Amino acid sequence: MDHQVSLPQSTTTGLSFKVHRQQPELITPAKPTPRELKPLSDIDDQQGLRFQIPVIFFYRPNLSSDLDPVQVIKKALADALVYYYPFAGRLRELSNRKLAVDCTGEGVLFIEAEADVSLAELEEADALLPPFPCLEELLFDVEGSSDVLNTPLLLVQVTRLKCCGFIFALRFNHTMTDGAGLSLFLKSLCELACGLHAPSVPPVWDRHLLTVSASEALVTHTHREYEEQVAIDVVATGDPLVSRSFFFRAEEISAIRKLLPSDLRNTSFEALSSFLWRCRTIALNPDPNTEMRLTCIINSRSKFSNSPLSPGYYGNVFVIPAAIATARDLMEKPLEFALRLIQETKSSVTENYVRSVTALMATRGRPMFVTAGNYIISDLRHFDLGKVDFGPWGKPVYGGTAKAGIALFPGVSFYVPFKNKKGETGTVVAISLPVRAMERFVAELNGVLNVFMSSL
Repeated sequence: MDHQVSLPQSTTTGLSFKVHRQQPELITPAKPTPRELKPLSDIDDQQGLRFQIPVIFFYRPNLSSDLDPVQVIKKALADALVYYYPFAGRLRELSNRKLAVDCTGEGVLFIEAEADVSLAELEEADALLPPFPCLEELLFDVEGSSDVLNTPLLLVQVTRLKCCGFIFALRFNHTMTDGAGLSLFLKSLCELACGLHAPSVPPVWDRHLLTVSASEALVTHTHREYEEQVAIDVVATGDPLVSRSFFFRAEEISAIRKLLPSDLRNTSFEALSSFLWRCRTIALNPDPNTEMRLTCIINSRSKFSNSPLSPGYYGNVFVIPAAIATARDLMEKPLEFALRLIQETKSSVTENYVRSVTALMATRGRPMFVTAGNYIISDLRHFDLGKVDFGPWGKPVYGGTAKAGIALFPGVSFYVPFKNKKGETGTVVAISLPVRAMERFVAELNGVLNVFMSSL
């Protein structure tokens, strides 16, 4: 499979290997759990979250340990499901498209596998970043398991490598949890794998706190992220797509900031996102009057100052406000224009904004977010996915999302922390674009950054 990593340099490699899988099995909670029906929140069950999302973690061998990662993780998973027992159930759809978990205790899917490749070979081939070679073999899509309703809510595959390292891959139903919630679940899984008798942060359901009855729902904000779609997407359905990862060190972020006024305060998220939004728009080359969107995934847990959510709450607590501009303005105006739009969009999110979204979902049929002209960015750098530690093998070499895009929508990128084989730290961003657009994107990216990198 063709794989490229750009910034500060681009490499191309082909790597293939064989994976031998055992038959999938269901892992059930280690102890009896309550049988009940637990409704999701009005944030959880919106149309835009009704899909499965994969994450993947690569681990170096520890030759001084005789522990088997398959058995360690399998046991920890059964123990974790005692506390996170809704994950062992199945989703049902009720009236008004409301989703609820039927806590049946049926369990989650688990696959044991072995691959004839070493971690060193993967690392040497620059194959520890998305798009991963043979991802479909490292996280096998068990027949009938990818539907949202009436199927297992987690799929886990642990693949031993010939060097005694391993790969831990997981696919989760996004209606159940978000990045922060997944991080909490994985932390609990690791604690139980390492010998703790219970998670240090007990999980809390409390989905009623983000649920409103239709009779009491009050939409207080304008939510253009959910308006009816009339525009045609600039990425046509069926366009052949290519995915690549780009690695941004502190040096690249500094180069991007040279495009901005020196007195304009900004975060690395704001600087990088405004730059990628602009480069992606140039690469897609839409009609200048086309409305382009940059959707920020805003973790909203800190917004609840009046009625804080429990630290153990693992449901979805984010909103997706959109910065909106014409393609002409994005391409022709200084980068400051895009960055200020993003800052304004982020600052618009309050507790009232989140509650307005719950009201919209309860009263307007739980709509899909706008996809036309949209680029969605989710920053996972603060969720400790790089610290998923099962014991003897330490922290993962890579831990994060397995690919760009979600479900049938390719216009999503995730910011994942990463340390490359040179020991340099930075942010990995996987991007999916039509082939010709990707060529223009790489040229634009390198053309701009090479000019400013030379002056650093």
